[in-house]
Amino acid sequence: MYALDHPWLLLLLPAPLIVWWLLPPYREQTPAVRIPFFDDITKAAGIGATEGSVVPRANLLQKIIAPICWLLVLLALARPQFVEPPIEKTEPQRDLMLALDLSQSMDTRDFSDPQGNVRARVDAVKEVVADFVEKRSNDRLGLIAFGNAPYPLVPFTMDHGTVRMMLADTLPGMAGPRTALGDAIGLSIKLFQQSQAPDKVLIVLTDGNDTASKMAPDKAADIAKENRILIHAVGIGDPNAQGEDKLDAATLQKIAATTGGRYFFGGDEKALADIYVLLDQITPANQKTLSWQPRIELFHYPLGAAILLVLVYHLLMWMVSAHAARRGDEEAEA
Repeated sequence: MYALDHPWLLLLLPAPLIVWWLLPPYREQTPAVRIPFFDDITKAAGIGATEGSVVPRANLLQKIIAPICWLLVLLALARPQFVEPPIEKTEPQRDLMLALDLSQSMDTRDFSDPQGNVRARVDAVKEVVADFVEKRSNDRLGLIAFGNAPYPLVPFTMDHGTVRMMLADTLPGMAGPRTALGDAIGLSIKLFQQSQAPDKVLIVLTDGNDTASKMAPDKAADIAKENRILIHAVGIGDPNAQGEDKLDAATLQKIAATTGGRYFFGGDEKALADIYVLLDQITPANQKTLSWQPRIELFHYPLGAAILLVLVYHLLMWMVSAHAARRGDEEAEA
């Protein structure tokens, strides 16, 4: 689509006519010497007197080219543009980090699926989380695995296929047999520092208590709160177990409450799936659509045409003048 950025400038089209009509013709007076024997001098010199200088009149070509050039210059000043179809870009407004406990206890086979089959905790977690990732098409996602220490598997990205692929390749014990929950939150905070998204959410899932962190989970939660990071905690372990395998529900509840998040407990695969459905509902899609129309400037075309017309006119006048001078020389010689 073609458009003018400043179409009101075309209202100046009759300006030269208005100026010609309102302003008087330009006249110039020059001093002269008056002598009483002027006629005798002209006769002696063999020249005749004239009535004075005559203002040269515009020729027909000038009368045609001048308004055309004025129109072209105004058209260039009005900035003609070719406006291309709108381009829209969806910009995510939330960065969502998934921190998964991959300690050796995640290989425990105590999770039952809807059909009653018993399977390992990690298999249920991978299936449920992969389904959650697929639903979050408008969020940038990241993935952290933690055991003895936290490891970033996927930085924040819109490539959710990579997140699902890395999630599918995770194995219990790949990060060590112990649980470093506090350090996992600390690593998440560090990754969120590079984020420009206004909404930052961490979903941490664990089946045990913190036995390997250098930073206490409650201290990490305080720092997350200062950085406006919302933490939802999901526990899937056994609260009645002993030692490292015991789920520390109280710590998870405190972490979530400190940052304004929620704590959930999933006892089987269906409960875990329901938790992630609820998480999907309480963290609705948050995105901003940016739209703009590329514009290609075309002012140089009418401006170039006006300059070309002026150059052609002056070239023609020079040729006519040269031809007239040559004819005058020939007549003088004859």
